[in-house]
Amino acid sequence: MNPDLSKSGGPDIDISSLLSDDDVVAPVAGAPPALELRGVTAAYGKIEVLHGVDLVVPAGKVVALLGPNGAGKTTTLCVASGQMCPTAGEVHVAGRRVTGAAPSALAAIGVCTVPEGRGVFRSLTVRENLRMATYRGVKLADVEDKAYGIFPRLGARRDQLAGTMSGGEQQMLSLARALVTDPAVLLLDELSMGLAPIIVDELYQQVQRITRHGVSVLVVEQFARTVLGVADVAAIMAHGRITSVGDPSTIESELSAAYLGASS
Repeated sequence: MNPDLSKSGGPDIDISSLLSDDDVVAPVAGAPPALELRGVTAAYGKIEVLHGVDLVVPAGKVVALLGPNGAGKTTTLCVASGQMCPTAGEVHVAGRRVTGAAPSALAAIGVCTVPEGRGVFRSLTVRENLRMATYRGVKLADVEDKAYGIFPRLGARRDQLAGTMSGGEQQMLSLARALVTDPAVLLLDELSMGLAPIIVDELYQQVQRITRHGVSVLVVEQFARTVLGVADVAAIMAHGRITSVGDPSTIESELSAAYLGASS
């Protein structure tokens, strides 16, 4: 039976103010982690791919989950977002056990995912894509105001089909659509994939800013150095296990060995 997640645990955040550093939300002392995986194992059929994963995302922080292809990073996000049920272990959001909860139930308490590969509806316009964020009774005009405030470039593309935009603009749309839902926990999968460095910098500037307003972020990246500059904590994953957790500057020195070890 899924846990009772009927009460929203997400912060009341005005995303339209994200371009400003006013009204910064300070983490509450002693608050439980925004997201925590405890001893999580997961499998595809008989093939186990996560082997006792322990991972903590503190409130209002950016945690970077790094590692080579096949390490288990995306599977970890699938478990955290409810898209995949662990075979053992527990998932907690803001101190509440949510293991086995459906993605819709987790979304209701503020867990939002931006998937790998620019999760936009290519045959719909920018405005129509943003309409998807109005499912909780929010007015489209308010959603658009927030989205275009975060990424003004989208405002100039509002009537353009998403599939005809550049890769960077599609990723902006995907991220903006997530941010306008006022998430408590944001899960990002390979945000930088296939994008020019200047676009990646712009995206991660927004990721860093939202943590000042109380949002907690778990970001998976294969190309680690694109995210280490904004991360508060970094973790290395290899062969379905967390092998190291620490300050990004410390973890960076261990990355080469982790990637080379995974390829050997």
